[in-house]
Amino acid sequence: MPFPQSPSRVVVVYSDEVWRYEMSDTHPLRPIRRKRTYALMEAAGLTRADNISFVPPRPATDDEITLGHTPEYLGAVKTLSSGLELPVGPSYGFGPGDNPVFNGMFEANALTSGATMVAAHAIADGSADVAFNFAGGHQHHAMSDRASGFGVFNDTVMAAQWLADQGMRVAYIDIDCHHGDGVQAGFYDTPDVLTVSLHESGQFLFPGTGNVRESGRDAGENYSVNVPLAPHTSDVAYLAAFDAVVPQLVEAFNPDVLFTQLGVDTHVLDPITHLRLTVQGHAAVVGRLRDLASECGRWLAVGGGGYDLGAVARAWSVDLAIMAEIELPPELPITVPESPVAYTYADTLEPSDELVDMQISAFNDRSVEQVRELIFPHHGLG
Repeated sequence: MPFPQSPSRVVVVYSDEVWRYEMSDTHPLRPIRRKRTYALMEAAGLTRADNISFVPPRPATDDEITLGHTPEYLGAVKTLSSGLELPVGPSYGFGPGDNPVFNGMFEANALTSGATMVAAHAIADGSADVAFNFAGGHQHHAMSDRASGFGVFNDTVMAAQWLADQGMRVAYIDIDCHHGDGVQAGFYDTPDVLTVSLHESGQFLFPGTGNVRESGRDAGENYSVNVPLAPHTSDVAYLAAFDAVVPQLVEAFNPDVLFTQLGVDTHVLDPITHLRLTVQGHAAVVGRLRDLASECGRWLAVGGGGYDLGAVARAWSVDLAIMAEIELPPELPITVPESPVAYTYADTLEPSDELVDMQISAFNDRSVEQVRELIFPHHGLG
């Protein structure tokens, strides 16, 4: 069913507690980006909009966490979080680098994951048409039995599995620059959750997965969809790939819920990735996702990666405005401290080399053609 009313009812799950921790002083995932995002939303008047409600998170329960993780892994996280050492054996993915151990690790990640569960419940019980946890989603690399890629508890797997357990068909669209390998693994053998990931090709970027032929197994065959993109893909090329794959698959799947991961590490200023999207390009994708969500009437959204703090704050503020059907003025109402030269939500991007653009398009076209040849026929698409 379509959204029952316009403008749609939007719930945002947030409190200041979600940014009060750091993995380490040098870790690229800085929770303060959540504080910067909320500050911009507040300055833009989005926190006072009649159809947007901000609600606090709660920690995920052990039962919710084990929707996506083994009990043994959950126990290991609790042990490490308390400052104790594990017996000799598996490290569960923790160590220097991407996933360091820190005091309070369990509590911090349970709260972030619980925020996504609050959003999922708001969608399921009908109290919201759209629910957004911009503090979530970046944990899409976490596996059932190990941490990976900055992720400890995979909140997207937990929430999608819970929705599926309520009898809902879930279409999960991941627009993070990195392949959503943990979410793909969580649903690789089931047709109940369609996973679609558009990402920089694993030939060039962590986690090195996400090629087109990773398409599911057994009952889940052809329900895992990957669209690997060339480095330096910009707005026009990205939107072309999206338009050639995503709307048709979502409409054929006919979901009860659209679940989107809205990573902003596709941005041209992101320091650890290689795509070249602008905030307005990202917003164009999110506008298309809103159109798809309006067809099923339920939209659950989480944040994701994004390591240029100014780009993240601008993009997620624009995303919330799109969800609530609010038009923002071009100028920023405040300066984002980490992006002092940005005066508008939109970016100005220098023209790229025409030959490079042709090479990018050829790479992306091959990915799209392979998806349409391999996946589309199994969904009744020509």
